[in-house]
Amino acid sequence: MSAEIVNLRQFKKTQARSEKDRQAEQNRISFGRTKAEKQLTKALNDKAEKTHNEGRIEKDGGEER
Repeated sequence: MSAEIVNLRQFKKTQARSEKDRQAEQNRISFGRTKAEKQLTKALNDKAEKTHNEGRIEKDGGEER
């Protein structure tokens, strides 16, 4: 019968590191956008909103039917 001797302190540290790596990978997927990508999205949204507002027809007098 042969068992591998494991240092629990090192095992816990290794396990904590791998958990942090998994969390970091998930955060990169969720939040990892470059500044240029954020600016492009903002510009596209602003343009779409401007185009939408230009096509809007305003009612005179505020009367509703």
